[in-house]
Amino acid sequence: MKVILLDNIKGVGKKDEVINAADGYARNYLLPRKLAVEANAENMSKLNNKKEAASFRKDVEKQNAEELAKKLKGIMLKIKVKAGENGKIFGGVTSKEISENLKSQYNYIIDKKKIDLKENIKTLGEFNVSIKLYEGVVASLKIQVISE
Repeated sequence: MKVILLDNIKGVGKKDEVINAADGYARNYLLPRKLAVEANAENMSKLNNKKEAASFRKDVEKQNAEELAKKLKGIMLKIKVKAGENGKIFGGVTSKEISENLKSQYNYIIDKKKIDLKENIKTLGEFNVSIKLYEGVVASLKIQVISE
């Protein structure tokens, strides 16, 4: 019997997967526990619509990420910090500070976890930082760290 799984089941399959289960297993275990529904025309149509909607949503998110990447490319983010005589920063510039400055200066909300900063910036100057906006979409941001 063909069924559509409504949940991940270890050893059987993943959610929204169409599997061929034994009749007894499907009737006595999967269907009564609402772990699966029968793969008839109506349910298959619902599954296809659900997959198309998810695909469309992913495409829209990727387009938005690409537009944001283009906008970020032309930005020079200026971060003011306290520094010593030889240009060393007290503490360092972290991805959290970069995220907060992007929000305050340009009103772009980017999660600090998406900012790919190998280690904190500890000197004054200009730096390039990559930001992973979406799967396969990476933006480059120029940061200028200046003394107060």
